[in-house]
Amino acid sequence: MKKKIILIGPAYPYRGGNALFVNHTYEFLKNYFDVKIYNYKLLYPSFLFPGTTQFDKSKEQVFNVPSERIVNSINPFNWLKVASLLKKQNADLVVFDWWHPFFGFCHGVISFLIRKKYKNKILFITENVVSHEANAIDKILTKIGLSSASKYLALSGIVEKEVQQFSKGKKVYRSELPVYDCYKQSEQTDQKMLKRELGFEEDALVLLFFGYVRKYKGLDILIEAFPKILSVNSKAKLLVVGEFYDEPKVYTDLISKLGIEDKVKLINQFVPNEEVGKYYQTADVVMLPYRSATQSGILNVAYGFYKPVIVTDVGGLAEFVDEGRTGFVVKPNSPDAIKDGVKKFLSSKVQTNFTVHIQERNRKNSFNQLPEVFEKILKESK
Repeated sequence: MKKKIILIGPAYPYRGGNALFVNHTYEFLKNYFDVKIYNYKLLYPSFLFPGTTQFDKSKEQVFNVPSERIVNSINPFNWLKVASLLKKQNADLVVFDWWHPFFGFCHGVISFLIRKKYKNKILFITENVVSHEANAIDKILTKIGLSSASKYLALSGIVEKEVQQFSKGKKVYRSELPVYDCYKQSEQTDQKMLKRELGFEEDALVLLFFGYVRKYKGLDILIEAFPKILSVNSKAKLLVVGEFYDEPKVYTDLISKLGIEDKVKLINQFVPNEEVGKYYQTADVVMLPYRSATQSGILNVAYGFYKPVIVTDVGGLAEFVDEGRTGFVVKPNSPDAIKDGVKKFLSSKVQTNFTVHIQERNRKNSFNQLPEVFEKILKESK
């Protein structure tokens, strides 16, 4: 009989990287274990969510995993109900997907209420420990949220170190984000044609910044670097695709100030699943100029399309880049360093087959061993 695992986290109809991770986790574990997802019926209150919608409006679903929408992140009476349901399930392992201090009370109360029933059987998967824009309250909420965990599964080296502050000597296992190769290729697979469709010249050097825009992601630094990049390659274009959670005017004013309006294309919207492929396939290299990070689903989507990356040396990003083979790591907060990274990419791409190296790295992705990790966790949970 298969061991029973209950996974508490966002899944469809929610959008974004956390739901994508939960979907992948289910897909990788379902053939080995009896996995049930307790999804959210309320994830974020609308007034706290900076985007247009929390829900996936794609015409095509990447995964259609089964889940029960029963968790309300802000209702204490609901937490009592969820804890009661969990106690009746007799699961072999209860898993919480943790990525933000906002869920400190929700996850903390539910896990506290079930810890007697599930002694040594409560696992927190830590995508992040505290948020990228953390303050003192975030750290308190994180302590509350993680306090009743029996063990942790960290998805990067930096997260493994950070979770030690809260683990009180409890076991911390390691994995990483999966390679997100789940998106369909665009119907138009000729890169030159894709560039033309987006208004670029066929021989343009397209640098892609993908995902929602917030200050910690460093888009402004990349924009400041762009005149310098143009001095290295006059045919460079910057393609920015993603919903702005910051005020767009900050970025458009900077673009105007630098006089590079004709070199930058902004697409301010959340991208449905069926359109992701065309943007990545258009790109020559994917840019992650972050000020802070743990790991990034954007990087793993890039690897899913076999695209090299240029990332800043913050958090755990550098862990997932093989220098000169799958991409380049540059100093953070430096337009000059970003320019130098592009220069290295241009000088390497003639003799380096990035696709082959990325395929090799993808095969070694430790998320592929997730069933074995969970077997070990279950064995050590008795």
